[in-house]
Amino acid sequence: MITSLTIFLIVLNVLLLLASYTFFSKWQKAEARKQSMEQNYHHLENKINSLKLQNLESRLNPHLFKNTLNSIQSHAYQTYHALDKMSNVLDYILYESHNKLVTPQQEIEFALNLIEIYKIKISPLFELKVKTKIDESDHFYNQEVVAPLITIDLIENAFKHADIQSADAFISITFEFKNNTLSLAVANKISLKTPLKKQNSGIGSETLEERLKIIYQDTFQLDRYTENDNYFAHLKINLLEYKTKMLVTR
Repeated sequence: MITSLTIFLIVLNVLLLLASYTFFSKWQKAEARKQSMEQNYHHLENKINSLKLQNLESRLNPHLFKNTLNSIQSHAYQTYHALDKMSNVLDYILYESHNKLVTPQQEIEFALNLIEIYKIKISPLFELKVKTKIDESDHFYNQEVVAPLITIDLIENAFKHADIQSADAFISITFEFKNNTLSLAVANKISLKTPLKKQNSGIGSETLEERLKIIYQDTFQLDRYTENDNYFAHLKINLLEYKTKMLVTR
């Protein structure tokens, strides 16, 4: 015989089941909305970062082009050599720098061509050391994993602020590529003369770290410091970590 208590318990269980089902259904919908909002947020964040990079790079390329032309103009007697290097530089700026990524080989060769142009501005007696320590067998050497023009700011700053009048003046530039890592070390004697401030100057310095953070996040290290009137800068990018994170987030 079914008692009133039994009926009450049955009804109570049914109500609890309905409440649980309703709660679970609402929770599932809330989770789905949360995931959709997170996806939309990440999509929007990627779009914003992409627009930031486009803006930074659109400012950087004309600035670099202007500096290289000024180098050639200041020493016309070396025009033939400079124009040969300038041709390579322009090819890179016009055709490669618009790509999202280039190979380490392309970026290093471009930087070396640019240094040849900047050498026109300094005396043959000035101590300029350029070294390359490249492992061409490295798996990433010919893979598109490097942001174009990412090495240029540190090199430009050395030529802009070096003391070329001092007896112990120098610029030292070392490119290193091994163990899936791109490194650039730049050092120079600091000029005691205050650089003339020009309108729209320093664009590269302002954008370098921002570009690195957007593109490489926590897979790079950038150190800059002064010691005994010498300025040192060291950029290191772990391309294996970067590529792994890129594959994971796809």
